[in-house]
Amino acid sequence: MSPRSKPAAQPPDSVHHPLFARFYARASATAETHGIAALRRELLHGVSGRVIEIGAGNGLNFPHYPRAVSEVVAVEPERTLRRLAVSAALRAEVPVDVVPGVAEALPVKSEAFDAAVASLVLCTVRDLPRALSELHRVLRPDAELRFLEHGLAPGPGMAAVQRGLDRTVWPRLFGGCHTSRDPLASIEAAGFRIVSHRAFRLPERGPALPTSYCVIGSARRSPE
Repeated sequence: MSPRSKPAAQPPDSVHHPLFARFYARASATAETHGIAALRRELLHGVSGRVIEIGAGNGLNFPHYPRAVSEVVAVEPERTLRRLAVSAALRAEVPVDVVPGVAEALPVKSEAFDAAVASLVLCTVRDLPRALSELHRVLRPDAELRFLEHGLAPGPGMAAVQRGLDRTVWPRLFGGCHTSRDPLASIEAAGFRIVSHRAFRLPERGPALPTSYCVIGSARRSPE
């Protein structure tokens, strides 16, 4: 049987970062007024049909889903953030079902979705190839993956700093986040075809942070 034929069993609350979750909820709300909300609108523009969102966090994407979306299944493993996402779902203009689960073992059927959304989450999943394989499994052939992620810096100096942080304190302080992953290369390696992408730095001005190197775009699930 193919590893993509069915989801693996996984405890619903295997991810638990209550302190980071409270910090993230406050920080992300502030970031919305500093350009992140506009990026979410760009990310979700034109999405339609049945959508799965992994790592939905506190539900800040929900207000930006177009009315052409028939349903969002929002998977969030962290209990504190999931509770906030449920509240946000009640205010959304499209149906949103918030469910427990991890990206590496999505609790849904294969080839059940028209689109998937990964928004500032691929840095935190424990097994990135497995998580992307799961997205490939649950999407219909030629369905779309929308992504907004930070990752590896283009210059060797900051890239070395990122790798050092990832080996030491950064994941422990920031809910499992890794700064030096390469989202585009990982998405392609999982069997997706990159359709469009735009790289940018956030913030645009001032000193660069380990999380400043971002990419937004879309990819298509390859037919099997």
